[in-house]
Amino acid sequence: MSDDDVFDARGRVAGLSPAELVAVIDAAEESLAEAPLAALSEDGLLDLLESREQARRKGVGVDAAVFVEISDRGACRRAGYNTMHQLLTQGLRIGEGESRRRRVVAASIGRFTAMTGERLDSKFPVTAAAVAEGAIGETHVWVIEEVMDKIPTSVDPEARVKAEAMLADAARRLNPSGVTMVGNRILAHLDPDGTLADDEDRQRQAKFRLSAQDRQLMSAVQARLTPQLRAEFEVVFVQWAAPGMNNPDDPDSPHGAADQPGLDPAVLAAAAERDDRLLGRRQHDALLALLAWVNAQNTHARPESLRNQIVVTVTDEDLARHTGIAWTTTGTRIPVSDLVTIAADAVPYLAVFAKATGQPLYLGRAHRLASRAQRLALFARDRGCTAPGCTRPFTQCEMHHMPDWQDGGPTDADHLGGACGTHNRWNGKQPGTWESIVLTDGPDKGRVGWRPAGRAGPWIINPLFHPDKLRTGPDLPAEDRSPPPTVNHRLGETSERAGGLGVEAPRPDMPVAPARADTTGSGVERLLEQHLAA
Repeated sequence: MSDDDVFDARGRVAGLSPAELVAVIDAAEESLAEAPLAALSEDGLLDLLESREQARRKGVGVDAAVFVEISDRGACRRAGYNTMHQLLTQGLRIGEGESRRRRVVAASIGRFTAMTGERLDSKFPVTAAAVAEGAIGETHVWVIEEVMDKIPTSVDPEARVKAEAMLADAARRLNPSGVTMVGNRILAHLDPDGTLADDEDRQRQAKFRLSAQDRQLMSAVQARLTPQLRAEFEVVFVQWAAPGMNNPDDPDSPHGAADQPGLDPAVLAAAAERDDRLLGRRQHDALLALLAWVNAQNTHARPESLRNQIVVTVTDEDLARHTGIAWTTTGTRIPVSDLVTIAADAVPYLAVFAKATGQPLYLGRAHRLASRAQRLALFARDRGCTAPGCTRPFTQCEMHHMPDWQDGGPTDADHLGGACGTHNRWNGKQPGTWESIVLTDGPDKGRVGWRPAGRAGPWIINPLFHPDKLRTGPDLPAEDRSPPPTVNHRLGETSERAGGLGVEAPRPDMPVAPARADTTGSGVERLLEQHLAA
C-alpha cells in the first residue's frame, strides 16, 4: 500500500472510520513513547514540542464534536447514564472540574443540532476556528467564555461579536492569563462605569459554594454575593459579630445579637475588653452561633426526616476516647472532640447492627416511607448516596427500595439504601437505567451494589463515604467491617426533648457489633483523606 492510498491531497489519513483513526492515534502514541528522542537535535526537540501541542489543541475540537454528537443523540444512556455530566464524571472518572471545563468548551465551540434538525453555528465561531487550527487550547476557550459571560446583556450584539473575535486573536498570541488581561480591558471599554450591568446579570453571577474539606477538615468558601445578600450579611455581622459577642473561647461571652432585650451593657463591655479575635474570626463565630440558633428553631420537618438535625456516625471507641473522625448526614467530617461539644446535652441513640454481618437488624414497616429509626440505621451503614461515584450526602438522599416499591419491594432496612433523587430514579430494565441490590455475600456484604441494566459484570459499590473500607492488603475480618453506631442530636434540644425521636435505646439482649479498630491515624487512612479531600 502506497502513501497515496493512505493520505489524501491535504495530507490527512483517508478511508478509515473514526474508531480506526483513534486506533491509529493510539498506536502512534505507543510508538512515539518508544521513539529515540535522544537522537533528535535541540531544534528538533523544540519542533516536536510545538507539533505535539498543536495536535493536542486540535484534539480539543474533536473532543467537543464527540461531546456534541453523544449529547444530541442521548447516547450516554447506552452506558447507563442520563446526562453527559454523569458519563464524564462517573463513566470516564475525569472529575467534577474537568467535566465542567469540557462541557463549557463544547458549548462554546461545538455545533449542536437544533430541534428542527439543522446544525447550529458555534457559539464562538472565531474561537472554534482557532481551535481547529491548533492555534489555541482548552484553557484559552475557558477564559474566553468567562470574559464573554461577564459582558452585560444590554451590550450591542455587534459589540459582543467583535469582542469574541478580539479575544480569539489575543489567544493566538498570549497565554490564558494574558487573554484574561485583554478581556478585562474589553469589559472596561464596554461598561466603563459599571452602569450597564442589571439585576439579571447579577443574579446570573451570584454563587455561594462550600469547597471540599482539606486535610485539616477546613473548608474554603467560593462566593460572589448580590448586593442584597451582602446587605443581609452586614446587618447580621453588626449585631452577632460585635466585639465580645458569641466568643467560643470565653465562657462568659453573651450569645445571640448585641441588641437583644435584657443584655446587660456592662457584661458586653467586659466581654469586649477580653475579646482578642480579629474581624474574620468574629464573623465566623457569628455565623456559627446564628446557624445553631436557626437550626434549633427548625422543628417543622417531616417526622421521619433527619434534615433538621445534626446526625453523625462514629465508633463507640472513638466517642469514649474523644478522638477520631465522625461523619454527618450532610457529608461533613467532624472531629469527635467537636462532636462531644455540640452533643453535650443530647441523649445518644445508637443504631444496632447484627454482629459480623454489617446489616442492620430488622426494622420493617408496613408502609412506603421509611421510619426515622430505619433512616438512622441506613445512615450509619451508607453515610451518603450509594450510587457509584455519587458525592451527595445522606441529607440529600431518599430511601431507595430494592426491588422498587411498585415491584413489590418491602420497606425493610435490608431492602433499602440511601440514594439521591437522581439515582433513586435510576432503577429499570431499559438502556440508561441501573439495577441495584443489597449484597448478601463477599467482602462488601451488607452494602448496596449497582450495575447498568442488562449488563453482566460485578456489582459496583460507592467507596467515597467509606474510605476506611479500601484496603491494599487482605480483607479484614467481617467484624472489623461492621458499620459504626449512630449518635443523634437535635440542636438546641434538652435531653428530655431529644427522647421524642422514636428510636428505642439498645436493650441488653440485643446484639451490638464490636467497635472497629481505630484506623484514623494509619498511613492508609491519611493517604485516602488526602485524595478524597483533593
